[in-house]
Amino acid sequence: MADSPFKANATSSNMCGVTLMNNQIGAQVAEVMRGKEGVTVTPLPSMIRVDAINRMDFDYDEISEALGEEPGFFDAAEFEESMSTHYGRMVHEDDRTIMFANPEDAAEYIGFDLPAAVSR
Repeated sequence: MADSPFKANATSSNMCGVTLMNNQIGAQVAEVMRGKEGVTVTPLPSMIRVDAINRMDFDYDEISEALGEEPGFFDAAEFEESMSTHYGRMVHEDDRTIMFANPEDAAEYIGFDLPAAVSR
């Protein structure tokens, strides 16, 4: 009997991503991210998927410039307003939002110390 394509798989996908609104700001954010290594942008009728392998950085000043605005226009609040959902660990910094596929990779940014696994 063949394995089910719907069986559980607990291994890491090594992916992270966001869903942006398909409006002027979301489209421009997606366009900025399109050229970045390991990033895939998928436009859909009412949203835009931006997915990446391992990590992606949304640089606020780079996005502000692409929007034709002064540095500082695009920030964490603007990002949250344009985004409808995400997967992976999200870290907001003053100048960027960073998405991580694996929580371990974000540990230094969030002050999280991973304890060693104890086998019994």
